[in-house]
Amino acid sequence: MAYEHVSTLAHDGNLRERLVAAAALEGITQPEAWVDDRRWEFAAQPGWADAYASAIASHIDMPGLRANVISDAQILSAVQALNT
Repeated sequence: MAYEHVSTLAHDGNLRERLVAAAALEGITQPEAWVDDRRWEFAAQPGWADAYASAIASHIDMPGLRANVISDAQILSAVQALNT
């Protein structure tokens, strides 16, 4: 894991939208603001930066949008864990 990848992941708009969708479906009020307040915590989830870096190295377009890079299950798990 490189800090560069964590930073890039924290600013990925496609991943943000997936996180907002998950937060909304979990009933979180103001999901956009909630996700934005936690973007670095999401980016620091175990394995996420490595998966993102691997996708970039493999020339996968828009890795934050791809469920084969960071799965919906990983996103849901992170949203639930941070919504305590």
